[in-house]
Amino acid sequence: MTTDSSPAVSDGLDWATRRGMGALAEKMGMQFVEFSIDRCVATMPVEGNTQPVGLMHGGAYVVLGESLGSMAANLHAGPGRLAVGVDINATHTRSATSGVVTGVCTPVHLGRSITVHEIVVSDNQGRRCSTIRITNMIRDLDASR
Repeated sequence: MTTDSSPAVSDGLDWATRRGMGALAEKMGMQFVEFSIDRCVATMPVEGNTQPVGLMHGGAYVVLGESLGSMAANLHAGPGRLAVGVDINATHTRSATSGVVTGVCTPVHLGRSITVHEIVVSDNQGRRCSTIRITNMIRDLDASR
């Protein structure tokens, strides 16, 4: 993990791309599409992220949601601060079987010490597959060690 400082909102996608989502997200094929305080979007292929029966794995939806929500919280946290997940939950309502899924992350609460984000994951047809909510705690970098 880089401790690169958070950018101005207009530079969010560039910051997120340089920082990266991490090794797991990269292995799962996630790609950023849009990244700002108000809305973060990423895609992930279904292929390679399925259960043995060919359905998108529920854990894959959660990895996409946590990656987006944690990165969004770190963008909000700003320089010298680090956001870490403290709670996550997901409700899966549909299973993607091909193509890509798209995660759209929006803030529910952006506080000084806590953030809450909702991530809606949809299939190629725009049908909601999973709804994820993540809470992140924000700490000063020196206090998080």
